[in-house]
Amino acid sequence: MSRYQNFGLGIALLAFAEFPALLFADEAKYQPLPAIEHPADNPWSEEKHQLGKMLFFDPRLSGNNRMSCATCHNPSLGWSDRLPRTLGRDQRELGRNSPSIINSGYFGKQFWDGRADSLEEQALVPIMGPTEMDQNLNKLEEELKAIPDYYRKFKKVFGASGVTAENIAKALATFERSVLSRNAPYDKYQQGDVSSMSNSALRGMKIFFSKGRCNICHGGPLFADNSFHNIGLKPLKGRMPDLGRFKITEKKEDKWSFRTPGLRDITRTAPYMHDGRFKTLEEVIDFFDRGGDPLENKSPLMQPLNLQRQEKADLIQFLKTLDGEFQPVTLPDLPQ
Repeated sequence: MSRYQNFGLGIALLAFAEFPALLFADEAKYQPLPAIEHPADNPWSEEKHQLGKMLFFDPRLSGNNRMSCATCHNPSLGWSDRLPRTLGRDQRELGRNSPSIINSGYFGKQFWDGRADSLEEQALVPIMGPTEMDQNLNKLEEELKAIPDYYRKFKKVFGASGVTAENIAKALATFERSVLSRNAPYDKYQQGDVSSMSNSALRGMKIFFSKGRCNICHGGPLFADNSFHNIGLKPLKGRMPDLGRFKITEKKEDKWSFRTPGLRDITRTAPYMHDGRFKTLEEVIDFFDRGGDPLENKSPLMQPLNLQRQEKADLIQFLKTLDGEFQPVTLPDLPQ
């Protein structure tokens, strides 16, 4: 477990130990996001980063040559797709919302249910998925080897091993670790620029770290605890129930649990929750204000907050200050 994963988990455990008392870590204990860590077996290089960027935007990674990673993780749409539930192969709706990849390099477990232990492992899952990109990895290797520019770039980055599924995953993961949220108004305020947050946002920050108890799960520099919770999201009518983390662990306590999303750049990544059921932050706050919905095994942390209308409005203004500076993305020229 990395140091920033430990930090987020520690905040959550501390808050849980103090519950229901309002003795949570406060805004004075600010820590900026640390430098991103790269695995020892997949160190960063600019050439690998650029190769990963090409692969990320290349529809030839899919079986029908129509879908790229950016189809569901569009940089102009918050590195997601703004759909309640993402569309897979043949435009068929899948069961879950496409999570933004912003700051994904800080998370340990990947996907809403944590089925992958790293970005490298995550990268190949949608490529192989029969309802997603539906690509055979052996075929993909051969196709990329047949593209001269790709063949040369893989040899330059990875040496003799060249184009392999493992190296495709490593290049993609290296690029994804570069998608970061930085220099938000909240960060500027904590670093001394008192003009970067309005009075309403400052009141909202106080609510976030006290009455709202938001930082129990959304603590630390990532505003997430790298953990999984059942917050009382009852199954949507007419849809197959999604048991979340339970599908991976088969542990009863994990039923209906999903990964805590980070809150940085939150206004750019609507709709919200694993199934995209909430279109707005107002809906999200109303849900938490009522303590979630009745559901088996719901976390005891989910209790009514009794927020007033102005407090909800202030809380939203604070959440807006977590949006980092917009970073335009130049699309790469794809190898031929």
